[in-house]
Amino acid sequence: MRVCSHGFALCRESQAVQVSHRSSGRAVEEDFRGWCSYCLLNMHQGYPMETLKRFLRARDGNLANANKMLVDCLNWRIQNEIDNIFGGPKLSRDTYRMVRDSQLIGLSGYSKKGLPVFAIGVGQSTMDKAFVHHYIQSHIQINEYRDHVLLPKATERHGRYIGSCLKVLDMSGLKVSALSQIKVLTTMATIDDLNYPEKTETYFVVNAPYVFSSCWKVVRPLLHERTKRKIQILQGSGTDELLKVMDYSALPHFCKRKGSGLSNNGSENCYSLDHEFHRELYEYIKKQASFIRCSTTVKQVTSEGVITELHKLVDLTKISSAAI
Repeated sequence: MRVCSHGFALCRESQAVQVSHRSSGRAVEEDFRGWCSYCLLNMHQGYPMETLKRFLRARDGNLANANKMLVDCLNWRIQNEIDNIFGGPKLSRDTYRMVRDSQLIGLSGYSKKGLPVFAIGVGQSTMDKAFVHHYIQSHIQINEYRDHVLLPKATERHGRYIGSCLKVLDMSGLKVSALSQIKVLTTMATIDDLNYPEKTETYFVVNAPYVFSSCWKVVRPLLHERTKRKIQILQGSGTDELLKVMDYSALPHFCKRKGSGLSNNGSENCYSLDHEFHRELYEYIKKQASFIRCSTTVKQVTSEGVITELHKLVDLTKISSAAI
């Protein structure tokens, strides 16, 4: 079992082919370089400079702090086998459906700038039909699917780099009892802040009921300062404001009419498993799970090693706060 400092256990039995132990220093160094390059490639997806800028922005241009953040992120990915997150543990179809029915999220479309628009039903997500680690695993899988599939496709479609998304948070149905989920929600937020920095450009809060102010007073102090600055609380369903950044077709279903509710139309309701996003996501998970991934003898990434690998990708001397 691999457990990270944020309390996330992948709890998977390794089905990977184990790399034979080699005692020579040169072999260990080759293992490190290969694994470090593999992890970095999975993170930057061919855009190392943009990835470095994300970590720099997350640390307000401080190169030393950004480097530490990147090293910690790579170690988190290795220790929790994030690059094999789709390889296991595989959820049964029934468990997957229960997770999706109680953790409402979907892709409603793309903004005018080409950014994916995620709809999240915060107020109606109960997260009580599966184990906590199932919800966190699902959250990370969607992050990885966004970074490996959605963003590269958006980049190719628009002919320019697109590395972030928008999130519309629907508070319809929110109750004070939702604070009982604060631990798992904080865990997810921490994972995103530390390991997927600057991946969300703006959080739009819509359909906020009266109790939202009470819940917000509890949640707000737990958020990173940079995250707080990205949050916009809109009036009602926020349709007019959202239409400034996305077309009507990209609006989440709960912003196209008063209130939220769930549409019976699977193509309209992006939470539905019948929606194109969830059909393609589930097929992607099944396909990736069929591959056998190799493990490695490397257990920890060092700052010096990361900088060595980064120097192969970009000229670090050109990275400064002016570049971000």
